[in-house]
Amino acid sequence: MSSVTKAVITAAGLGTRFLPATKATPKEMLPVVDKPAIQYVVEEAVAAGLDDVLLITSRTKRSVEDHFDRAFELEAELTRKGDTARLDLVRQATDLATVHSVRQREALGLGHAVLCAEQHVGHQPFAVLLGDDLIDPRDPLLPRMIEVQQRYGGSVVALMEVEPAQIRLYGSAAVEPTDTDGVFRVTELVEKPQTAAPSNFAVIGRYVLDPAIFEVLHTTPPGRGGEIQLTDAIRALALRDEHRGGPVHGVVFTGRRYDTGDRADYLRTIVRLACEREDLGPDFRAWLEYFVAKEMRGRSDSGGPDEIS
Repeated sequence: MSSVTKAVITAAGLGTRFLPATKATPKEMLPVVDKPAIQYVVEEAVAAGLDDVLLITSRTKRSVEDHFDRAFELEAELTRKGDTARLDLVRQATDLATVHSVRQREALGLGHAVLCAEQHVGHQPFAVLLGDDLIDPRDPLLPRMIEVQQRYGGSVVALMEVEPAQIRLYGSAAVEPTDTDGVFRVTELVEKPQTAAPSNFAVIGRYVLDPAIFEVLHTTPPGRGGEIQLTDAIRALALRDEHRGGPVHGVVFTGRRYDTGDRADYLRTIVRLACEREDLGPDFRAWLEYFVAKEMRGRSDSGGPDEIS
């Protein structure tokens, strides 16, 4: 069985939930503390042993591609100043991996974005990471998914149990147990179910896919929202046998995940990560405690709730 060496990171969306900030700046380049969100995702792929990274971008995402390229003028200026600390930070993104890019010329959905990687990926299984979905490096997910793919073949999706009211925001998977704890066989997938969902297991933004996905995507009609849905193509693979690109398994993730595509989660992510930084955390936590205490006193004085719900 072929090993997994390539990662495809999708970063072609318009980021409309962050307008007007994303009018001229890609949402993947919005800073999470002091690094753009997309760099965390590339670092995750590299930590899992995937040193060949393909970015799926669009016409407005030139800065995403530039971030992983050399910045000769900036490096020369930092070198002249003897600022080796910042020079190392600038070069860090460039030296992470072999980074390629291809543009999705039309916004036809996540399935179509993955299809844009066909020529680069070829006939090997590969990982897909969504560019605004961050997994905490202390809770590695991709290595486990690759391990499951090597054991069972086919494709693997990441599953997270969510509240019933939240499942309509995700793809939902019907599953049956295997002989491995935390690993399920996926028997059905529904993209953003608006009625009864197959389960509370949501598909989150990590996939390890059999190359047969490309054959299926070529014939997958537009689904929800008029877009080619990756969920629909994976569902087709789940119904196949191992000789035709199946089966599909799910790995349940219980670790820390940050959705930087949502404004409130984006803010919470920055606060959490800043609090945990050795260089920023002590002062920032002290200020945060002062700020929250002051806000609570203000609410109490105005007759509002005196506790945070």
